Amino acid sequence: MLINRSFEKADEAINTAKSNIENGFLYAAQNRIYYAMFYAVVALGYFYNFTSYKHRQYLGWFNKKFVYTEKIFDEKLFKLYKEAYGNRQKSDYEFMWKPVKEDVLNDLNESIIFVETIRTHINKS
Repeated sequence: MLINRSFEKADEAINTAKSNIENGFLYAAQNRIYYAMFYAVVALGYFYNFTSYKHRQYLGWFNKKFVYTEKIFDEKLFKLYKEAYGNRQKSDYEFMWKPVKEDVLNDLNESIIFVETIRTHINKS
């Protein structure tokens, strides 16, 4: 149930990001793009009995367990997740940074791939 709910939230975040981009709300879209990925990793955490209240712990856990130790996912997937985290930080907290629509669209496409990769892994396991 928690895994499914996490993916519901990921899907909603992706749809909200799409809507935000269409309406020119690029900062909000960047936030939702990250959260789509985060919710997918939370689902992965539930699947593997890992939980945390800290985003950076999920980043570290994903990288260590799935990229370096067990080599389940390519390093590129972690880089996408880490970059989305950084962009979300900039979007939410830095006032000199401004997202570019083409970059945000690219990030959205990468987040869709990320979420589907995690979903596929869980469904096959």
